[in-house]
Amino acid sequence: MIESFGQEALVSMLMSLLFIGLSFWALQAIRFEKLLRKNQVVRARLLYVLLSTAIGSAVSNFFLDYMLWSRQLPMLLP
Repeated sequence: MIESFGQEALVSMLMSLLFIGLSFWALQAIRFEKLLRKNQVVRARLLYVLLSTAIGSAVSNFFLDYMLWSRQLPMLLP
């Protein structure tokens, strides 16, 4: 039982990092430079990191919840 908590924690951490990385990669396709002021490189990079963290966390939470629900679904039937 306790080892399953460790496995779930590891899967959660890896999925979060994976989806944050994927969202950071996907956000590179958007040209934020056109929307930002000139000489604001540090702020633009911070915006990329914050947006990718928010999007990646939301997507990761969705998939983790979906996995939890799919494991609980057999409990519906006696």
